This record gives sequence, C-alpha cells and structure tokens, in this order.
Amino acid sequence: MKKENSVMLKDGELPGRLTRARAAAALRASGQLPPLKVQSQQNQKQLSSGVNSKRAVSGNTCVQRKKRPALKDVTNVCCENSYKGCFNSTKIQAKRSKVAKADQINVSKVASSVNMGPPQFQADSKAKSLQEATLNSEDTMCSINLGHKELLRLSANDCCKGFRLPESQTSGISAHPLISQKKDKDNLSKLLTALKDPNISNIDDDFEDPQSCSLYAADICDNMRVVELARRPYPNFMETVQRDITHSMRAILVDWLVEVSEEYKLVTDTLYLTVHLIDRFLSKNYIERQRLQLLGITCMLIASKYEEINAPRIEDFCVITDNTYTKMEVLKMESQVLRSSDYQLFAPTIQTFLRMFVRAAQASYKGPNLELEYLANYLAELTLMDYSFLNFLPSIIAASAVFLARWTLDQSNHPWNSTLHHYACYKASDLKTTVLALQDLQLNTSGCPLNAVRTKYKQDRFKCVAALSSPKLVETLF
Repeated sequence: MKKENSVMLKDGELPGRLTRARAAAALRASGQLPPLKVQSQQNQKQLSSGVNSKRAVSGNTCVQRKKRPALKDVTNVCCENSYKGCFNSTKIQAKRSKVAKADQINVSKVASSVNMGPPQFQADSKAKSLQEATLNSEDTMCSINLGHKELLRLSANDCCKGFRLPESQTSGISAHPLISQKKDKDNLSKLLTALKDPNISNIDDDFEDPQSCSLYAADICDNMRVVELARRPYPNFMETVQRDITHSMRAILVDWLVEVSEEYKLVTDTLYLTVHLIDRFLSKNYIERQRLQLLGITCMLIASKYEEINAPRIEDFCVITDNTYTKMEVLKMESQVLRSSDYQLFAPTIQTFLRMFVRAAQASYKGPNLELEYLANYLAELTLMDYSFLNFLPSIIAASAVFLARWTLDQSNHPWNSTLHHYACYKASDLKTTVLALQDLQLNTSGCPLNAVRTKYKQDRFKCVAALSSPKLVETLF
C-alpha cells in the first residue's frame, strides 16, 4: 500500500488526511491563493504573448509548469511559413505590418512632395546623388585586358554579363562603366568596336554548357596571364643553381616520364604539371644526378593526386623505377617538393592556354577539326623536353603551336586571324621567334634521339600527326 502523509488535527482544520487538493482548496478559501480561473487565465495570457518572465516562488504558491513549444524550423533559412506555429509569430507579423505601414507612409510623403513645385527639384537631385553613391559603393571593380597591357575598369554588371555576349543578347543590358578618366572612355570604345568586328568569332557564348564558364571566361583568362608570370620557373637554373645535372639529363627524364604517363594512361594535364613542378624545384634547390629520377616520379605522383581521378599508388612509381627508390624516400621527397612550391600546385601550363586557342582556331571551321587539335598538342609536347623553351611563356608557346599547326595543314590561308589575335593577345610578329624554334623541333633538325612524344603521336588514335611536316615559313606571314 502507498504511504500517505498525515498531520495532527487542530481546531478549525479539516478532519481526515491532508491531500494536495484539500490544501489548495483551504488556501483559496482563506484568500492566500488566487482562484483557479484567474490563474489559468494568466497562464494563457503568458503562453499567448510568449514572454518568459521569471517569478519568485514561495511555499504558499503553486505554479503550473510552462510547456515548451515544438521546434518548427531548425534550419538557418528564413521562410515565410516557418514561424506560423511558433509563439513569436504575432510579434513577427506585427513587425512586418509596421514596416509595411512605414513604407506606405514614406511613399505618401514622397508622392506629396513630388506634387509640389520647388521640392520636386530637390527630390530629383537627392535621388540622383543617391543613385551615383550606390553605383560607386556597390559595384565590384575588375579589369579586362585590351590588346597589349591595356586595362579597363568595369562594373560588376558588365563583368557578370560579359562584353563578349552576342549583340542580340546585349541590346537590353544597361551598362554602367565607372569612367574616371578620359582614357577609360577610349578603351571602352575600342573594346566595343573590337567585339562588333564581324571577323571575330565569339567562343564564349555557349551558356548551356556549365563547363565552358561563359560568364566569367574572360576573368579566368586574365587571371591565368598574371599567374603564369608569377609562378614560372627560372629559365637559367641550369647555369646558376644546378652543377651536377645537364640539359640532356633533364630531356632524358622528361622523355621517360612521357612513357610512364602512357603506361598508366594519365591525362595530358598531369604530364605538363609534372614537368612544371620539376622545373620549379630545380630553380630553387640543388640536386644530385642520382636523385633526379626520384624527383621525376615524385612530381608525377603529386601531379596525379592533383589532376587524376584515380591516381597511381606510391608503390607503382617505385616499381616503375625497378625499386631503385623506397616508399619512404618518395614520401620525403614529396614533402620537400611541396615545401619548395609553398603548397601552391596550380600553375597555368601550355595545355591550359592551348585548349582556349584551339577553340578560337576552330571557330572558322564548320565542325571540330581533330587533326588540328592533335597536331597542336604534338607540337606543344615536343617543347617539354627542350630546356631552351623555358625562355618563352606558356601562352606564347601555345599560340605558336596553333600557328604552326594551321600552317602545316593549310598554306592557302593565313594561319593567324582576327579571332586568334583577339583571344591570344599576340600578333603574328610576336610569334616569329617561337614559331621558327618550334618548326626546328618538328623537323628534328638537331637529330634528337628521344622519340617518346613522336612515337605517341604516330598512333592512329592521334591520326598519325607526327608524320606530318610543315613547309618553309614565308617571311610575309609575320
């Protein structure tokens, strides 16, 4: 049986056992406790108003426990219907109604001021000044290259919409260029004139393909032009830093890495990034010839992790060297390469620019020309083994490869047109030295015995472009 509390009876007290209900009834009868209906009404008011007030609790009062509201929306997204069941919904709706009323009052004030004569001029002047201040404060500034080293400051609207949109799509766009000097007006007129040129094809108007990045392709290209200058290896590190390795040793290493990339079916970007990491490391660190191959497989391991979906394992690179190096040696060299590059692995290579220039070159064709693409890639890969091509920027090597590939396939037309000039930002005369050096590699005038790249592009899947040879370059081309 349950034990119940019992108390001594005194005069005037209720007989029998004292329960909570009887104690509460006695307190209400004596006036020490308010009636039950008043208390329930107060509790209902507190629950409806949503106020969490703290009260002092004494032994003579009985406070009903407040119920917590159920969680309606635990996300950080503010939706209109998310707070209908919450207790603070009345406050939110009240605030919204106040804001709406305030807007109506402001609109009525503006309307009344516009109807008057002199205040209308002041209101118009204030609106213009406010609009100008908003444009100056909210527009994001960016720069676009025009020709050679010409910069134009444009607003965020212009950069997002892009000046390379077709004319039919730009007719309804209102541009707000922030022109602070007279030179900016001249640059804007030059840019608009160049884009209206019928000889220039727009290769960035494929808005249905998200991988083409049509809206900000121009900004990406400008950024790559800056980065290729900042992260290029020193072109004379063999003479200044290295004392134990030579040009031919580097060429042999790169030729072997081409075979390794074919063995593991790595993408072309991995090969280019591998050679770039090797040259960047050799530009800052001295290395012995016994560790040159270790540097090569380590840089290819890093590039594979960066570019490939399924990168080869460290053990695979150790096996490819006939276990000349151990796994611990590769890991140690990997940390040295990463520290030397400050963990900044991205760098625009020849392949980065070649992709864009080939698209610009194919704009004059009715369909994709695979032979042109393979031949340009073949000529570009030949430059990886030649140490002297470090004197040229990757962008100018890519432009020269497209120039020579077009001349090899078609001598009836000039290999450099207005579209290539617009996107590459190089004139034909700027490419003369690089194109002549690249043709020497194509014809193998020096008799180089390293044939990994030539063997690769003699396959049928590359349309045997390595067997092609270009005629003599005419001086009038430049």
